[in-house]
Amino acid sequence: MAVIPRGHTAVEQPNFTAKGKYPMQRSTLYRALAVTVTAVVAATGAHLIAECGTASSQPWAGSADQFTLAADKSGHRWASAASATITPGVQANTQGARPCTANYTFVDNVGNVYLGQAAHCAGTGIGDLQDPNGCTADSLPLGTAVTFNRGGLLMLPGDVVGTGQLVYSSWLAMQRDGEQDHNTCAYNDFALVKIAAEDVDKVNPSVPYWGGPVGINTTGTGIGDHVYGYGNPSLQFGIAELSPRTGQSNADGLTTAGWTHAVTAPIPGIPGDSGSAFLDRNGYALGTLSTVGISLPIVNNIGDLSHELAYARAHSGISGLSLVLGTEPFDPNR
Repeated sequence: MAVIPRGHTAVEQPNFTAKGKYPMQRSTLYRALAVTVTAVVAATGAHLIAECGTASSQPWAGSADQFTLAADKSGHRWASAASATITPGVQANTQGARPCTANYTFVDNVGNVYLGQAAHCAGTGIGDLQDPNGCTADSLPLGTAVTFNRGGLLMLPGDVVGTGQLVYSSWLAMQRDGEQDHNTCAYNDFALVKIAAEDVDKVNPSVPYWGGPVGINTTGTGIGDHVYGYGNPSLQFGIAELSPRTGQSNADGLTTAGWTHAVTAPIPGIPGDSGSAFLDRNGYALGTLSTVGISLPIVNNIGDLSHELAYARAHSGISGLSLVLGTEPFDPNR
């Protein structure tokens, strides 16, 4: 397998065709939803293989620094990392759907602040467990209320620390605009929750425990590259020590046109981790947890943030949508 060396300057032009190749795993894939383990295991009868289609056109436009803002240049005074209650990794509960884990913090040109989550967190049916195709899956509408919670346990929501509403869903955008590309439909699993104005002062953009992000990964990963995540599912029963996640990347595949990264980890993603942030070995935002393979070893599939954010910038109608970099330095050696 050929592995392309990666650079990580925040201003470099990406090359989504320069990827290593790994065989498509013919294992069952499931959205990493907040359902019981029993329900997940019971659903393993159907194969969920996102077959490869024609590679989509380059989704990225411009340099990576045009997609990011340093925290002190974003126009907001952020809460300190120690005191903030709304951060990447907070539990996000979409009304009428499932609890998930929020990923990164974003801003726009008029001062609104957003947290990212997976689009399937607003999915409306158990079928979403078995159908990664966002161009056909059902979703709650834009405007749906979302709460940010701390301390949520199985069947218990925990404490509400903030509110927001769903303002962008890649699923809804793709269906509205008639997206046809197979990879885009299969792997573009990203949504934005606009944080209520009265809760913005509770926000810090740093990924808990690890720090960062320090930029956006635009060049993918190689075999064995370490990645760093932070999950917060209710099935974790409040055990904070289980939230930091590490893993190793399988080589990125040409057949998915850079839309996804396959990752194996000692502590794999579990229901409720959906949408959680993953950083690459240098602290750059790599992507968001989308699906979990029911196989051994367990493989998590991470939607590529550079693709998802570029698509959102083009289809959300949100002017100047940008990733906010962390106030805390990235440290992989904790």
